[in-house]
Amino acid sequence: MIHAPSLLRRPFFSSSSPPPPPAASCILPPPPLLRPHVISSLARTPISLRCSAADSRSPSNREMAAQQDPRLAGIASAIRVIPDFPKAGIMFQDITTLLLDVKAFRDTIDLFVDRYKDKGISVVAGIEARGFIFGPPIALAIGAKFVPLRKPKKLPGEVISEEYSLEYGTDKIEMHVGAVEAGERALIVDDLIATGGTLNAAIRLLERVGVEVYECACLMELPELKGRDRLGDKPLFVLVQSSVDAHDHH
Repeated sequence: MIHAPSLLRRPFFSSSSPPPPPAASCILPPPPLLRPHVISSLARTPISLRCSAADSRSPSNREMAAQQDPRLAGIASAIRVIPDFPKAGIMFQDITTLLLDVKAFRDTIDLFVDRYKDKGISVVAGIEARGFIFGPPIALAIGAKFVPLRKPKKLPGEVISEEYSLEYGTDKIEMHVGAVEAGERALIVDDLIATGGTLNAAIRLLERVGVEVYECACLMELPELKGRDRLGDKPLFVLVQSSVDAHDHH
């Protein structure tokens, strides 16, 4: 489930207008109910809410061209925000509208594929459930296998599991024993990073069996919840940031 208690009304960026200087804000009138701020976040440090990017693997390399990619604005505008779902006070970020937009869906996959092709990645691990939407096409395009990381009691074979904390209690993610091998390089994919608990558990699960986690990739991030801080030294790549004014519980 991808949702947040409320959504601040922030502008987002389109490159259909002339590129601004690096310090300038980039504004495009958003559609009704949607105020995401578009970025292409390659940094491990907190990101300024403006059109800027830094690659944690090459900190001196400022990739402003990625910020000016017109596909980013199209992706953001395809994500619908539904108020008061599944309960009052929740602003639900609905990616089903992106999936209905063939160009926006294709552009989303292409941006991830462009980043991860030829990086020696042999495993794309998708987190249940929406990681199963984006992970398989990325895996096929870069020549990697897809490994589902599932909720408890969903996989039929022998599993290895990793527990993580929720606000009230704990949960687990599981993977089939033998799905990956020590020494493989993995990309972890999900639709949203909020508090970062599930991604952190996925990293620990893969590293326990000797897999190198190359990076985590998400369509969206809620930066105020500081989920990336729970990823340790693992880089995070996101396409869209949405701002919330209260904490999400997921």
